[in-house]
Amino acid sequence: MKTSIVFLLCISVFPGFSQGRVVREDETGFAECNVFFPGQVPPEGFTEPFHVKICQQYNKEPRFATLYSTKDKIPLYSAFKFTKPAQSEEENWLVEPQIDDPENDLHEMVHEADIGGTVANLGANQALTSDYVGSGYERGLLNPSVLNEEDFQVATYTLTNAVPLSPALSKSWHRDIGKVVEQALISHCSKMDHLYLLAGAIPSSVRVKGKVSVPESLWLAACCDAPEGWSLGLVKKINDENSLADLTVRELEKQLLPGVHLFKGNCGEDKQSQEKREAVLQAVSQIRSGEQVETSDNQETKDSGWVRRVAGIIATPFIKLLELLIYIFVELVKFVFYFLWLVVKRVVGTVLDGVYSLWNGMVSYLKAVSMVLISIPYDAGRVIINIFLGFLQIVQDLMSLTYRILSIPVGFILHLAAFPYHSICAIPSVLKDMATGIGGTFSLVIDATAAVLHGFYYLAGHIVKRFVPKGSSDD
Repeated sequence: MKTSIVFLLCISVFPGFSQGRVVREDETGFAECNVFFPGQVPPEGFTEPFHVKICQQYNKEPRFATLYSTKDKIPLYSAFKFTKPAQSEEENWLVEPQIDDPENDLHEMVHEADIGGTVANLGANQALTSDYVGSGYERGLLNPSVLNEEDFQVATYTLTNAVPLSPALSKSWHRDIGKVVEQALISHCSKMDHLYLLAGAIPSSVRVKGKVSVPESLWLAACCDAPEGWSLGLVKKINDENSLADLTVRELEKQLLPGVHLFKGNCGEDKQSQEKREAVLQAVSQIRSGEQVETSDNQETKDSGWVRRVAGIIATPFIKLLELLIYIFVELVKFVFYFLWLVVKRVVGTVLDGVYSLWNGMVSYLKAVSMVLISIPYDAGRVIINIFLGFLQIVQDLMSLTYRILSIPVGFILHLAAFPYHSICAIPSVLKDMATGIGGTFSLVIDATAAVLHGFYYLAGHIVKRFVPKGSSDD
């Protein structure tokens, strides 16, 4: 299942009145603007990745909810409640920077002319005023301003709530919806706060300037979520400004995307009061019939409208020329102010850079002086310690030299004193060695004499055996 991109957007005519934030993944629906749906459950079935959910806010309060198509650059529906209409209205058209540039720091609805190139890809995902200029279409509000009190009314003038409509169709749509809501729907809902309204558009392949889709039809779905409640659908075809067909919500859903459910449980369709619904349909039929009679009576007015239209066609080139001249003048003024701004910015930047460099130099100088002042006691202490250590080394060397000088006579005297002792102690060992030597000599002499005698004896025996006959020997 595809997940649609969800933004929480806000509208603000004066800076600081409202903030915008991206809806977290753990939030559902339209966040704070879920109050504009029965049971706080938005319509189901709008799941394309180019469907953007917008919580339209003003003075930090949610005013209505919008599902916007960045592909068609028109709203698919706006959900709202009826509030007491304001006596007058002022058009202040705004755009939403975050639709085209989600990373932008502008978290408020702003005038298109005030953006000044600060939004990347402006107009890539939403319609701009320039898309309507010279197209023959005007910005028709899905949530009509005539059904809103002052704060709510200001919030409706955003391009995310507008679709391309011909001037006649835009007037007819606002007139029809105003009369149906005020004269038929409000009077037949026991609790006005429980009347939920969805005004939507079905995109077509026709594009204004190849970008903004012209709807093929407009629709209104109403739900009275109260005891003896009811629901109703109305459709107005673009090619017939006087058409206003009534149908059930379920029949209306079939004309939208597959799987779409506008109200929770079809707004209790199984538990609806048929009497109330019939009364609402009768009131809508009376309004529709009265408009048709009024249209017949004013056919002559329509004919005069053709004359005005022809005059408008003739005057269009001159109007376009005037618009071009005004545009050139505005751009020149903007260029002059921008150039002056760059000059002032460059001069101020240069001055600030000089002050910054001077400040850095002063800080570096003071830092160096401080380090030198801090290092003086340290260096002095280190010199004193080195002198003391050198003195100790000299004392040690003197003591070592004195010891070596004194050790020569002392050693000689000690060796000289020890000579008699060692000489006397050696006499017994010498005598013993001499005795051992003399004894060894006598023993050697005896052994040599015995060996000589044994040799003579052996020689004599051998001679006797050789020269004396054996017989005489036997005798």
